[in-house]
Amino acid sequence: MSDNNEFDDASTEAASLYEAFFALHHGLTRQGPGSDATTRRLLSLTGPLPERPRVLDLGCGPGRAALLLAAEAGAEVTAVDLHQPFLDELDAAAAERGLADRITTVRADMGELPFPDGAFDLVWAESSAYSIGFDTALRSWRRLLAPGGALVLTECEWTTPEPSREARAFWDRHYALRAGPANRWAAAAAGYDLLGTYEQPESDWAEYYGPLAERADAADPQAPGMPEALAATREELRMRAEHGAEYGYTGYVLRPSGWRVRPESAADTAEVHAVNAAAFPTAEEARLVDALRADGDAWIGGLSYVAEAPDGRIAAFALLTRCRVGDAAALCLAPVATAPEFQGQGAGSAVVAAVLDAARARGEERLVVVLGHPGYYPRFGFTRASGLGVRVAFDVPDEALMALALDASERPLPRGTVRYPAAFGV
Repeated sequence: MSDNNEFDDASTEAASLYEAFFALHHGLTRQGPGSDATTRRLLSLTGPLPERPRVLDLGCGPGRAALLLAAEAGAEVTAVDLHQPFLDELDAAAAERGLADRITTVRADMGELPFPDGAFDLVWAESSAYSIGFDTALRSWRRLLAPGGALVLTECEWTTPEPSREARAFWDRHYALRAGPANRWAAAAAGYDLLGTYEQPESDWAEYYGPLAERADAADPQAPGMPEALAATREELRMRAEHGAEYGYTGYVLRPSGWRVRPESAADTAEVHAVNAAAFPTAEEARLVDALRADGDAWIGGLSYVAEAPDGRIAAFALLTRCRVGDAAALCLAPVATAPEFQGQGAGSAVVAAVLDAARARGEERLVVVLGHPGYYPRFGFTRASGLGVRVAFDVPDEALMALALDASERPLPRGTVRYPAAFGV
């Protein structure tokens, strides 16, 4: 009997906290950092849309983004949230603005959506993907996109390479943040092309936290569940005030690429060899990869990447191995190969972007060098290596040797002559 009473008490406390939390949030224009300007900026990055795009707004809250998309993009918006009072607020606002025929509200779990594949031209999620996790959102929402459709979502992430202990402890309790490179890598690995990103300004946080702070100051601290709700809210506000330079929201605008990128597995060795042999006039590059695998000083597990075609065949390959620039460790990108039947379709770009983001996410050496076509590699951020004080000991056109700094820190980059692994024979 006492166990049942304890269960009932716990359930009552949880219900009170839930009600207190939403009492603080009801009537607020936003339920997360954002602004109309940010919504418009993200929309501009999606590229051309149909005249009357079908938009799915997930975790819509009271629907600020849904209203803008319906009014300014001419969209037919399906707005999803689990909290019915938010949907009621949106229905009322849509009716007031003459948009009731453009917005349909649906009470549903964004992790178990009742919509058919390919039903939407645009899937939109501002400040809401965290509820199921960025990676899960990428995987589970991809099926909802019509051909040519785009996914727009915002994600809170670290903006400093070394977050403070207090900030990390706070976020580890609530939602494990990652840095931008890890999130870009996750998007590529899930089969998306990155159309653009947007780092939300501090004013987006003020637009959310300003009204929330006022609501907290006016709340009745004696109401059931309110002391706990107020404590959590004020801790969140204090964390932002004291550590806001360490984290922020970034908007991601993504489109399914048709290519799934992933680290090479042991089962891929023969097919990788075949792709490299087919992509070049001779089998020299294929033999180079085999030789690098056997070089324990050069080979880095997890930085040999493939792009898969929809039928599972390996379409492209990219490899980063360890080299030296002067006396410092660096990375070299070589070879990059695309099977002839897949060339010119974006598989090579997808796999290069993915392996570079994987190196960033792992915190590998900061400098990457590549010897290749000067019209291709600058799209990934490569510039002439000579401008960074990097050279090779053999004759190559100056514009063909390029280098890339993997992060934006102010630490000096290696300078000097590139010393490739022995397998390169240079």
